[in-house]
Amino acid sequence: MFLENTDKRGLIEVITGSMFSGKTEELIRRLRRAKYANKKTEIFKPQFDVRYSENEVVSHDSNSILSTPVNSSGNILLLSANVEVVGIDEAQFFDQGLIDVCRRMADSGIRVIVAGLDMDYLGQPFGPMPGLLSIAEHITKVHAICMRCGNWAQFTHRLVNSDSLVLLGEKDSYEALCRRCYNKAMKSD
Repeated sequence: MFLENTDKRGLIEVITGSMFSGKTEELIRRLRRAKYANKKTEIFKPQFDVRYSENEVVSHDSNSILSTPVNSSGNILLLSANVEVVGIDEAQFFDQGLIDVCRRMADSGIRVIVAGLDMDYLGQPFGPMPGLLSIAEHITKVHAICMRCGNWAQFTHRLVNSDSLVLLGEKDSYEALCRRCYNKAMKSD
């Protein structure tokens, strides 16, 4: 469980897991709680992620919160002045500079909440996520349900043929799988 930042010390919280595990849902929940506590909040997302909305972060369950799209991690630092809580969705799509940006914000007293995939569709660490996990005070690993056997799922399996590391999609393009089902699927691909 994460702790409320009541004494103005910054911290970094990371919410991670596979697709369809509830990362964005948990990020929205934490940001709404901060707003209810009258904290000044801001949420950022990659500018190219317009799957559901250009100006909102939207979960797979259609919950949403107004956000600021940015094209690089450096813009987050520039736009987070006078903010007490910063949320960052789809962190895996940002550049490696996001690690330093989050560290600098936390060092300045901001509570930073980051959500992103820990692994890409090949089962490899994804973007700046490993670095963020290593500097975070609090980590929440969420799991989906395996779409083939019903066990806990921690892998994202791509269903469409593409070698591109970044391919925005939904249930028509990806499925959440447990280790056993993921390994079987990767052998048959």
